[in-house]
Amino acid sequence: MSNERIIIGIDPGTNVMGYGILGVNGKKPRMIAMGVIKLSKFESHYLRLRRIHERVLALVEQYLPDEMAIEAPFYGKNVQSMLKLGRAQGVAMAAALIRDIPITEYEPRKIKQAITGNGGASKEQVQEMLRRILTIPADRLLPELDATDALAAALCHFYETAKPISATSAKSWKAFIAANPTRVKK
Repeated sequence: MSNERIIIGIDPGTNVMGYGILGVNGKKPRMIAMGVIKLSKFESHYLRLRRIHERVLALVEQYLPDEMAIEAPFYGKNVQSMLKLGRAQGVAMAAALIRDIPITEYEPRKIKQAITGNGGASKEQVQEMLRRILTIPADRLLPELDATDALAAALCHFYETAKPISATSAKSWKAFIAANPTRVKK
């Protein structure tokens, strides 16, 4: 049995939803899969939500992720669009919650910062950095940037969770050990 940790990244959308599956062995991340769920063929918003739930649940059952990283909706001026996007995100999260998969949300700027070093980077810049970091062949990239945005959420989560817990918040080693009993061997 492998020690590989699997992270599913989701870029929620109501027309196109991106997903990325990241495998991590030790400190080495690699892309397992990425793709998009096209939803524009469904006229009803509710049918789109059902499709999101079905597909994300199928991905969860296929790849058995340990964690989900999902892009948090950014705040726009159109309230109806925000509501629909929030519902899409919620349905994707529900598919993970059914299988007890922990979920972490990341703001788009945080994801871009983690991948490119620039919170204002373009989707194309994020895709190119992912291609280089994960050595993804150019012919495996999709025209829809939602797929690489989702993979970026997963890689951002890996970076965030791989950071060591800082001992500076504890006033002493005794306080650090008390606050982190699973990190210290006796």
